[in-house]
Formats: sequence, C-alpha cells, structure tokens
Amino acid sequence: MIYTVTLNPAIDYVIHMDAVQIGKVNRARKEEIYFGGKGINVSMVLKELGVPSRALGFVAGFTGEAIEKGLQAREIETDFVHLKNGFSRINVKMKTGVETELNGQGPEISGEAMMQLLRKLDTLQDGDTLILAGSIPGTMPADSYETILAHLFGKKIRIVVDATNDLLLNTLKYHPFLIKPNHHELGELFGVQLTDVEKITFYAKRLQEMGAENVLVSMAEKGALLLDAGGTCHHSGVCEGSLKNAVGAGDSMLAGFLAGFLKRDYAYALKLGTAAGGATAFSDGLAQKAEILRLLEQLL
Repeated sequence: MIYTVTLNPAIDYVIHMDAVQIGKVNRARKEEIYFGGKGINVSMVLKELGVPSRALGFVAGFTGEAIEKGLQAREIETDFVHLKNGFSRINVKMKTGVETELNGQGPEISGEAMMQLLRKLDTLQDGDTLILAGSIPGTMPADSYETILAHLFGKKIRIVVDATNDLLLNTLKYHPFLIKPNHHELGELFGVQLTDVEKITFYAKRLQEMGAENVLVSMAEKGALLLDAGGTCHHSGVCEGSLKNAVGAGDSMLAGFLAGFLKRDYAYALKLGTAAGGATAFSDGLAQKAEILRLLEQLL
C-alpha cells in the first residue's frame, strides 16, 4: 500500500482574470477549485493510473471537511488527523498570463496531533511505501520529517521524500528509497548553479553517497534523469505540448514514477513519470489518465 502524508493540505481556488488592479474590484472570467497539497496531488494522480493509496495528514474546520469528502468522492482512501481548532488553508491562485499565489497559513498543529499521526503510521507494514511531500507548516517543528522517519526506523518501508534544502538533506541518514529534487533545487543543496546534464548527474551521485537509494531529477526542457540504486543513470526526454500549469507537475511525475516502478522497471518508471508530469503541465488541473498514456507514447 502507498501512503501519502500532507501536513498542510489546502483548497486551491484558481481564478482566471485579464488583469489585476490593486485597490479596485476585480472580477474573474473563470474559476476552479482543487484539493491541493503535494501528497494529495500524488494520491490523485496515482488514482488516475489505477494505483490505490491512502492520504494522511491534518485537516480542520469546514475546509478540512471539504478536502476529506472531496478525496473520498474520488475514491481515494483517507485517514486524516482531525484538528479541533482552526481550518485548513485556502490558497488563491490568480492567473493573468502569469500566476500570482496567495497562500493561507493553515491551522496550528499541536504535539498531541503529531502523536496521533505517528500512531496512524504504526499501521504501516513491511513493503508499504510512505511519501513525505512538501514543506513543514510553521506551527510544527522543523525536524518533523526526521521525527516520522525515526519513529518508523527498522521497518522495511519504502520512504519517498519530496522536499527542499535542509528538510531533504536531514532525511538522507534514514536512506530514503527515492528523493525527487528538480535541477534548481539540486543546485541549491550544494550552492551551485546546474545547467548541464553531466553536472546534474555528478551532484545526484553526491546525494546517493549521502544516503538516498534512488535520485530522480526533473530538468525542465532537458527532460528527467534517474540515478537508480544500482548506480545506473537513466535519461528521459520531454513530451511535446503547451505549458498551461506548473502546479502539481512534480507531484505528478512522482506518482507516475511510483506507478511505473510497480513493474520493477526503472526505465519505464522514468518514462511514465515524465509523461504524468507533462500531462499536468499541459492541462488546467492534474493529469488525466488518457493524456498520460498519450504522452507516454511519445517516449516509448
């Protein structure tokens, strides 16, 4: 079973406008609502690919109830910790040719709520996969991912971490099965600017030496690179399409990779991940199965 953890899920309210004038009334010409958060995005794309998962994390208030019911309506299993106070955040994304985001803070998450999450994670069995995705809310300790991994230490669980900077680096001592920086994030980890595949490969190997089993790096127009646990470097080109949406493309790539890895084929997993990421980037919302499979044909 695959479990995704989203510590600070959100309702994403997307409004399309011709322009925004500060200090005046602005009216949208189109609007959409999505249930967001990196782990939730992964669960939703896994569902498109026929792979079940269970979404965990924290929800609160009427917005948290909407997130939970929205996922259940899409036949995604949920097991959230319900907070007594506050409400799950609303993120406003204004699209006017460029995208402007106004992201909410989210509810306060207590130590007791964290203990409830850890008790839910105790149900994971050997062979399960746990995905920790996104940033840690400001109301939680910065070492919350490390706390989770220390709690699970000794179990034979595949750990996947999609995070940035020290939040990612500090999990490497637990030897995660997979990490997924993009090439900008990879460069930030080492204080360098990465533009060519050779250097990206070099620093991906550094992360492997520091503890990661597999390193998946998205490289924008250069495609994607996977350094697998056996030391083999795989490369996938990009899919053809028009960019509409950058939100969730990396999460979609991660979901596609994990769905493809069920066949124990690294090369196929990389291609399916690339197709899933492209399908989201070329759509208004998250990737749909038909578009993923169409783009996969470009890579096979």
